[in-house]
Amino acid sequence: MKQFVALVALVLISFLGFSQPDPVPYGSNKAVGKFLRINGVNLYYEIYGTGEPILLIHGNGTGIKGWSSQIAHFSKKYQVVAVDCRGRGQSELGTDSLTYIQQASDLAKLLTELKLENVTVIGKSDGAIIGLLMAIYYPGTMKQLVSYGANAEPDGLYPETANGIHSDRVKAEEMLAKGDSTKNWKLEQQKYRMMEFQPHITAEDLKKISIPVLVMSCDRDVIKEEHTFWIYRNIRFSSLSISPGEVHRFPTLNPDLFNSIVGNWISQPFKGEAVRFK
Repeated sequence: MKQFVALVALVLISFLGFSQPDPVPYGSNKAVGKFLRINGVNLYYEIYGTGEPILLIHGNGTGIKGWSSQIAHFSKKYQVVAVDCRGRGQSELGTDSLTYIQQASDLAKLLTELKLENVTVIGKSDGAIIGLLMAIYYPGTMKQLVSYGANAEPDGLYPETANGIHSDRVKAEEMLAKGDSTKNWKLEQQKYRMMEFQPHITAEDLKKISIPVLVMSCDRDVIKEEHTFWIYRNIRFSSLSISPGEVHRFPTLNPDLFNSIVGNWISQPFKGEAVRFK
């Protein structure tokens, strides 16, 4: 019956001359895309919607496009700023080694240049690491943070994932040595070196965070569950969300649930008492 209704709807749409609107080309939207010179590189960003600002920070292997479902959802109520981090999407890599600290500085300065205040930062994977570092070193740039799938040390990753990152880094260096030009192996090397040997966020660093943080993960993540819990336990004003049955690509594969959890948390005053530190 549902298939019949869908077929009838398609026939009517075709007959009446209606067409589905083209999807927004997030990450390559010439209508809204802009560049800012930050720390010696051109960073590309897009802004959608109005309201209180949200900064979205993507994972290592993606860019603005990886946030498509979140931009479409949150831009209905908020001003959403999505950025391509160094070397990803349309942003320049620069000559420095790729580090989480450098990217935290990039994005803190981006918010300053855009004159955005009381920003909610939502980061996933490597973007969540960058978000934690922004909260530690640039606390005045944001009012709250959602950190999904972050690790504070390389050993927070499950061995299978860590071994895969090591293999990818070695391959990139081998291809660079060969002078292969089939891929941007310099960027690949930088990305995998960063994940293999960084970050180094201590418990004392986490204790410096003075804003509310939603520490998110899932029970099929590439991050060890006990490591996520350790991050949560060391942030004073933190909430914890572990979603059952989801994997690291949770925001992309099940955006409705992810957006619901995040949207509910960021729209409410922080409710947790810091009893763990009394």
